[in-house]
Amino acid sequence: MKNFEISVLDLAPVKQGKSIHDSFQDSLSLANFTENLNYNRFWLAEHHNMESIASSATSVLIGFIANGTKKIRVGSGGIMLPNHSSLVIAEQFGTLESLFPGRIDLGLGRAPGTDGLTAQALGRNPASINEKFPRQILELQKYFSKENSNALVRAIPGEGLDIPLYILGSSTDSAWLAAELGLPYAFAGHFAPEQMEMAFNIYREHFEPSKQLDKPYILACVNGVAAETTEEAHKLSTTLFQAFINIVRNDRKPFSPPVDDMDDIWSPMEKSMVLQKLRYTFIGDQSEIEEKLKSFQEKFNVDELMINSHIYDHQKRLDSYDIIRKAKDSLFKA
Repeated sequence: MKNFEISVLDLAPVKQGKSIHDSFQDSLSLANFTENLNYNRFWLAEHHNMESIASSATSVLIGFIANGTKKIRVGSGGIMLPNHSSLVIAEQFGTLESLFPGRIDLGLGRAPGTDGLTAQALGRNPASINEKFPRQILELQKYFSKENSNALVRAIPGEGLDIPLYILGSSTDSAWLAAELGLPYAFAGHFAPEQMEMAFNIYREHFEPSKQLDKPYILACVNGVAAETTEEAHKLSTTLFQAFINIVRNDRKPFSPPVDDMDDIWSPMEKSMVLQKLRYTFIGDQSEIEEKLKSFQEKFNVDELMINSHIYDHQKRLDSYDIIRKAKDSLFKA
């Protein structure tokens, strides 16, 4: 079993009884805490029209987090590129990289990060997404290149900067694209686990080396809820379960405190749906987390594991990342 990095995915979650300002301060606190624990990177994900998630202006929030930290890499997991002009994203991330040299990642996805009506408000054309997304990635690479200095349209800031691109996916489509372009590949196993194994196989088998990357690099995102005891971890995880039930019911209200019994909330069919989507959710005390990390890595052999943690109490959320760090380190202790 090879060693792997661990990182953080944050959605700037909005909690019942808390403000969006509180969400941003909690995100910064989490970034500082995980930086001190030597987590590799801290990514924020673009979502829109959701009362429970405040990371819609992703580039702005990346700047806030990068400014409040010192060494951890900060980036997008991801920017939903077809929602934007390629030039604008090149300028935004060129600005971020110029402000925080060597610390900015640009993860790119093709999904809208929202519902259909909001996607229309963002100016998306569903008929052209599969064609537009690969073209936009090539445009970004052009804008970031030194060779674009003689072009009529230039990204300033951005031109000539080394900003690593990552392709995000929740199905096999982006695995083919990441392999073709020779870019690192990040999979959303925290909410769409069904095609993860197949996507990794496609990516590895068809990878073409590029200027950015000479061999495949895989990053898997999972959910993690760790606590001092198994019982506490399972109670804390009910915030995550309620969040997914709200998505199933199209009720995207702020995140709820944990409850004693989920059976008072979900139906048997909803329970089955949620547990299927949350298949790769590591819940437990340190020893259980260690065993689940080991089992996952023996199966998937990833280069990096990104942890998403929906825990209502902020200190308990920090504690969870601490326990996961200790569990991972224990796997590879001398």
